[in-house]
Amino acid sequence: MQLKEFSLISPVIESVDVFQAIETVIPHELITEVLKETDSVQERKRKLPSELVVSLVIAMNLWSLSSMRTVLKNLVNGLSRQWTLLGQYWQVPNSSSITEARMRVGPMVMSKLFSRVATPRATLKTVGAFLGGLRVMAVDGTVMDVPDSLANARVFGYPGSRKGTKASFPKVRLVLLIEAGTHLIVDALMCPYKMGERVRAKRLLRSVTEGMLLMWDRGLHSYAMVYLTLQQGCHYLGRVPANVKFPCEQILEDGSYLSWIYPDGKSRKKGCTKIQVRIIEYTIKEETEEKTYRLITRKDGYYSFSCFLIS
Repeated sequence: MQLKEFSLISPVIESVDVFQAIETVIPHELITEVLKETDSVQERKRKLPSELVVSLVIAMNLWSLSSMRTVLKNLVNGLSRQWTLLGQYWQVPNSSSITEARMRVGPMVMSKLFSRVATPRATLKTVGAFLGGLRVMAVDGTVMDVPDSLANARVFGYPGSRKGTKASFPKVRLVLLIEAGTHLIVDALMCPYKMGERVRAKRLLRSVTEGMLLMWDRGLHSYAMVYLTLQQGCHYLGRVPANVKFPCEQILEDGSYLSWIYPDGKSRKKGCTKIQVRIIEYTIKEETEEKTYRLITRKDGYYSFSCFLIS
């Protein structure tokens, strides 16, 4: 199941505001700290210090249509001296020097910095961020084209196509954990196109905690998702595929009912046992037909789900 209408867009706010936002969320001291933790600090004085290279990679995502040199010029002119730490007679290096600097810093710095910065930021005043005192989170997947290179083709692969043809671009599968109220990406994983999103989604559960309500679509439904979410102390709300049956054990006052979800073979070998769940059914009337949907949640869920119609 893909995120609907997912696309990358260029910022429509002024550059000055973007730079101020970057400095607020990602302090220069944090970048320096992460560089030291990953042993990525340059050993000698360079024209492109590691701190500036990290800032450049962040800015390139905001101005993806501009050249690296143009983004670097804007970066140096827009950020404070504390961020850039450049000499008085600094000149913009050429593109090859920028590429070499990016390779020198490596990907681990950006990954660690992301894990330190990408955290839930909604407050109680944020519309749609909380339900019944729980922070609403969602997990889902999408796919994106990547440049048609041998390296990308080897790592991510091409989607299927008709016999005798080949897709134009390799595709990378993204699985994202998102804070519903702010739409902020809190955790993310990339994987080859042919790897199912269900496998990767379970790894994102490392970032859910007590006090959260995690939502997922029917493509992610599994015993393992329920079990691992409960292990994190997190509430959950997931849509159930039509072919999955849940015998009614007890009807509750609001019309929902209790049932059981049973472990798959792999989970059973690990000693997992059945889990009691609560099933909520609702019907949506469309122009020519009525469709019934089912949601699964914790047996002790007490909140109202009338506003959550997961398509």
